[in-house]
Amino acid sequence: MAPTPLPSMRPTRADAARNYDLLVTAAREAFSEHGTDTSLEEIARRAGVGIGTLYRRFPSRTALLEAVYVDEIQSVCDRAYDFDRELQPFEALAAWLRSFIGYGLSKKSLASELIVALGKDSQFFQVCKLNVQDAGQLLLDKAKAAGEVRQDLDLMDIMRLVGGINMGRDMEPDQAHRLLDIVLCGLRPAAS
Repeated sequence: MAPTPLPSMRPTRADAARNYDLLVTAAREAFSEHGTDTSLEEIARRAGVGIGTLYRRFPSRTALLEAVYVDEIQSVCDRAYDFDRELQPFEALAAWLRSFIGYGLSKKSLASELIVALGKDSQFFQVCKLNVQDAGQLLLDKAKAAGEVRQDLDLMDIMRLVGGINMGRDMEPDQAHRLLDIVLCGLRPAAS
């Protein structure tokens, strides 16, 4: 089954696409360094474009936040497919969950602001969630088929555990990865 296309506003014209990519990259970096309340003028300056170019492409802060979020979700999904091609089934699932922990720890404020603006049950979030689930389900199914993961697990069990780690207040990356290692041990079938 083909994944549902993520909501994208990326233009097809080369110069417009280049400016779009520059703005999304600059916004991602600025949000990571200074939070999502970074001024749009600062983001345009970082991207090397005028504020008018930013507003033509992203008429609101929310539109820019959406673009950064979609870009990040696409990256999460792409990593799943890359790991599937490059690693054995359990290692692919584990690598993807580790990358998901890293993504989640760094994107709390971005997701929180979008939830306030759009609502957690919005079509935007539903499509993003569906794409992440499709990518994760592929890895889980292959690990189950290889006998490397308990057959009784479903993806939402795992995602809730990982989400719980990501939601931990003041969670240090080392602690988050230790907790994920505990989760990964629990995914394995019981020794006979």
